[in-house]
Formats: sequence, structure tokens, C-alpha cells
Amino acid sequence: MAPRSVLPGPPSHLGARDLLSEALSGILQRPGRSVLTMLGTVLGIGAFVAVLGLTATATGQIGERFSLTRATTVTVTDQPRTDGVAPGTNPPSDFPADADRRIAAIDGVRAGGVWWPVPGGAPTLSRRPDGPDEGTGLSVLAATPGAVAAMEPTLTAGVGLDEFVQRTAQPVVLLSEAAAKRLGVSRLDAQPAVFIDRVPYTVVGIYSDVQRQPGALLSLLIPASTALEHFGNPVPQPDRGAQALVATRVGAAPVVAAQLPLALRPDAPAAFTVVPPPDPHGLQDTVASDLTGLFLALAGICLLVGAVGIANTTLVAVLERTQEIGLRRSLGARTGHIAAQFLTESTALGTLGGLIGTGLGVLTVLGVAAARDWTAVLHPATTLPAPLIGTVVGLLAGLYPALRAARTDPLQALRGS
Repeated sequence: MAPRSVLPGPPSHLGARDLLSEALSGILQRPGRSVLTMLGTVLGIGAFVAVLGLTATATGQIGERFSLTRATTVTVTDQPRTDGVAPGTNPPSDFPADADRRIAAIDGVRAGGVWWPVPGGAPTLSRRPDGPDEGTGLSVLAATPGAVAAMEPTLTAGVGLDEFVQRTAQPVVLLSEAAAKRLGVSRLDAQPAVFIDRVPYTVVGIYSDVQRQPGALLSLLIPASTALEHFGNPVPQPDRGAQALVATRVGAAPVVAAQLPLALRPDAPAAFTVVPPPDPHGLQDTVASDLTGLFLALAGICLLVGAVGIANTTLVAVLERTQEIGLRRSLGARTGHIAAQFLTESTALGTLGGLIGTGLGVLTVLGVAAARDWTAVLHPATTLPAPLIGTVVGLLAGLYPALRAARTDPLQALRGS
């Protein structure tokens, strides 16, 4: 009698529901390890979303709150004379005597004038003619009325330097609050005087702050004409020579900067170096680029750590579940089913990490914006793909462990070898 032929049974089938159920069961077997595995992806995706969100938010604030003071300040540097001629006393000295008037005549200028540190090193400052030097750390600046107006000092007492004291070279001084405390001047009703190189100067005002030229916060300001009489011409050095400080209206600084050399010296405009304010848009782009590049590198490192963590954990799970793999293979599971199960587990871990990381990144941006009173900026192109990035990380991280699981020999697996 001929033997009966055995017909092959139907091929085994693993549906999507069964696949997800098996993957979820594998994840929940060791929940603590699964959470730690997701941590790298959570940090990477969270950093990715937070960095792009905070960069966009901070960039918006730079555009809105770019310092109007810097945007309206123009500096002109003089090439100091080396022939002993004081500025403006004998052409062709660099800054003319009527520099304030020429600067003010330019459309868009609010105030402007010339200033410089008095030559001769640090002068002796005291409250008495024979007193010890009490001016350590303080400097004496010569300034025209236009320069003082461009500095925009906040006066707490008295008045500033005006055209009269400049024209008559009065021995008067305007003290910063730090200098006034150092020299013991608190009231002006008794017309106090301070001594600069043993010469008395009447204090006409005290200021607590300046909008421009912050070095003036530790200085004493005297009229430029008085400084020329008592101290002579500015030192012919780039950092000690005369400069012009110009305050402009908003948006007028580039035009004013282009016109200043010709207005000051039509015959030799190249004698000056003009420093216009920085372009706020260029600064905004630079800051955004620097922040984005720096922190995206950090986010990439976190994602790499997360991918390595998922791959390592999935590989360990494959080794621990060798007998389970052998049993499933002996019951009809194909290599593709085994690979799909472990690949689904790693992909699910990456997706969960991506979702949690996206939520944490969004909360970080909202929290920082609320704390700083900023307007949070979150682009959909940043937040929506973030969970998908986590999915891709989990998928790629699980490829090798899944392939290794699929290639496991069922007989050796059942023996536990």
C-alpha cells in the first residue's frame, strides 16, 4: 500500500493586532528597563524641540528688543595730531572747533560732540587742595556740550555742561555718582569743589547713569575747552585720542554715519574712522545660527545615546529570550515574524520616547517664555515631525537585534545554548 502524502499546512500568519500585542507584552515584561531605554530618546527629542523652540523665541525677542541705544549710536574716531596743535585751534586739525554745530546740522542727529580722556595719565583727585589722591579707578574726560548730551546722563543733582562753560572755559566738573561718593560730594547747594591736579573745579552736577559711553560712569566730565587749557592736546594714540559720540534718531544711523566725515572735514574725510551701529538683522541671524548649531549638536548626541540604548536593550532582550524564540519558531513562527516582533518593540520604544520628549520640549519652551515674559514661538514644522524622528530612531536601533533574533537556530534555542 502506497504511503499517504502529507500535505503542507497553511503558512503561519502574524496579524498586526497580534504583532502589537506581542510587542507590548515584551515591553511591559520589564517596565523599569523600558523606561530607562526610552530616556535617551526622550532627552534627545526634548532637546531637539526645546532648542528649536527657544531659538525661534529668542530670535523674536532680539528682533523686538534690540537695543535702541546701540541702534542709534555712531562713533567717530580721530587720528590725533602729532604736531602739538589742539583740535580746532588751527586748521587742518582733525575735529574742527565747531564740531558740535556741524554734527547737529546733519539730518537725523539728536546730539553729538567730541570727547577724550585728558592726557598725562591719571590726574590727582581730592576733595582738598593738599589732600591725598582719592581718585583711584576714576578717570577725567574732556567733553563738549554735544558729547555730554549724546551720553544722555541721568542727572540726580545740578545741571550738565552747557555752551557757556564751553565758550568761557570755566573750571567746572560734572561728577558721576561713583566719583561723587568717592570724593565726598552729596549736595550742591554750597557749591562744592573738587581738586584735579590741585586745581579747583566747581561741581555743577551729579549723574547716576548714562545711555551711551558707559566708561563715563566712573569718570569726571570737564568742558573740552577747559581741558585744552589745563591739560593740552589729546594724546596721539587710538585709545586715548579724541572721539565724536553721536546720538541719532531711530533708523537714521547708517545715513548719518556716511555723512559725518564730510560734515566734519570736507577737505579730508579720510582722517576719521566711523563706527556705525551693528545691523540688528545680521545680529539676529548670527545669534539664531549659533544657538541652533550648538544645541542641535547636543540634541543629536542625545539621540545617538538614545539609539544606542535602544539597540543595546533590544539585543539583551534577544539574548534573554532565546528559548522563547526557539519555541515560537517550533510552533510555526517564521523568521520574518520574529524580526517583526523585536523591530516593533524597538520602534514602539522610540515612538513613546519621541512623544514624551516632544511634550517635555514644548513645556520647556512655554515655561521659559512665561518666566521671561516672552512670546513663545513653536513652529509646526518643528514639533509635528519630532515623534516621527523618535520612531525612526527606534526603528534603526532595532534593526540589528531583530535580524539577530530572526537568525537564531530553533534547535539550539530550545536547548538553551
